[in-house]
Amino acid sequence: MKKILFTVAIIYSVASSAQTKKWSLRDCVAYAIEHNISIQQSELDLKNAEIDLKGAKGNFLPNLNASMGHSWNTGLNTNFRTGIKEVATNQSSSFGVNAGITIYDGLKNTRQLHKANLNILANQYQLEDMKDNISLLVVNSFLQVLFNKESLKTLFKQYDLSKKEFIRTKQLIDAETRPKGDLLEIEASMADQEQQIVNAKNAIQISKISLTNLLLIKDYNTFDIADDEYSIPPSNVLNKNVDEIYRKALTLRNDIKATETQVLMSEDDLKIALGNYKPTLSGSYGFGTSYFNSKLAVSPPSFTNQIKDNKSHRFSLNLSIPIFNRYSVSNGVKRSKIFLEKAKLSLEQSKVDLRDKVNQAYNNVESALTAFNAAEKSLAARKEAFRYSQDKFDVGLMNSFDFSQAKTRFETAENNVIRAKYDYFFKVKVLEFYFGIPLKNN
Repeated sequence: MKKILFTVAIIYSVASSAQTKKWSLRDCVAYAIEHNISIQQSELDLKNAEIDLKGAKGNFLPNLNASMGHSWNTGLNTNFRTGIKEVATNQSSSFGVNAGITIYDGLKNTRQLHKANLNILANQYQLEDMKDNISLLVVNSFLQVLFNKESLKTLFKQYDLSKKEFIRTKQLIDAETRPKGDLLEIEASMADQEQQIVNAKNAIQISKISLTNLLLIKDYNTFDIADDEYSIPPSNVLNKNVDEIYRKALTLRNDIKATETQVLMSEDDLKIALGNYKPTLSGSYGFGTSYFNSKLAVSPPSFTNQIKDNKSHRFSLNLSIPIFNRYSVSNGVKRSKIFLEKAKLSLEQSKVDLRDKVNQAYNNVESALTAFNAAEKSLAARKEAFRYSQDKFDVGLMNSFDFSQAKTRFETAENNVIRAKYDYFFKVKVLEFYFGIPLKNN
């Protein structure tokens, strides 16, 4: 019985531990990358590109095919013994092996192999870019949960302060040194705070649902993140100018690399299309043998002897020179040139978009840092003003309405610091991301 109880206790402990797992930011990013459907689809695209590469390599190898056939011919056939036509059934069998290889095709196979390698590279860049984008979404969603949690902690702290003020004010009213209206003002303020606490709890739940949906986790009720303290991260990225960040981003961003690779692939497509103007030389080899059987034949050779005596070898070279193909070759070249120009324009547009994103991210960080510093200064001032108002209120030199206003301004300043902190935290990570600092290292 003790063993059973001990086993149940172990199982319950493990289950409880699994249900109360606290997910870190690193855990969330890693899980999202592993389970995201779009990433899985991109991984399948990469596998498909690897199959295309194998096919491009196979184009350099010869074809090899075996053939076999057997036929029956029933009807009038010449009797080899009498020379008279008689109704009979003749049978024949044939066996063969054929091989063919392309000797020269205008280097089209070489270009196809080069393009297939580039296609794998492009798919790898696209996969990594998708992982980066998913990571950014996870970081933003994770920080939203943290922000809501910290806001709730601040509300509880503010509510505890209001309860202390309520007790203190009631004592002063009982001592007949404060009017009863002051207590009503504090009660109204506490009621507002209780409503804010309810809203904050709801905001936490909504942000958790948003994060679990991003992670493809269905059971959001038992999901929770680690309540780590995130202070303003030290970063030297603002010591760099925008052009420096942009130039480095050009060499690091996977979406830029993927677009550059698409240009190279379009160049290969054009070379392949131009290769269709050139002649194609191919070689082939065939081996065959046959067997014939008829009751009308005079002492037909045995199957083995016929197979041995009827052997044949065939060698051939084939040269195909394109002269006129109803404009298909020339049209293919023209289309390839158009696609190449479009790929180049797409690359230029990607660079323009990247510069705009870097500029926007840089300005966002500067603004967010300024806002955070201003929020901290405002909080320090509001905190001191509230302390002064509290001293005046306790000795009866300030009425409850003015004291409530001072307290509200202090609470608003606290909330503004939290909001500004997480806003700056995310924006600086975005800028660092463009500068090549991986999100997974955060």
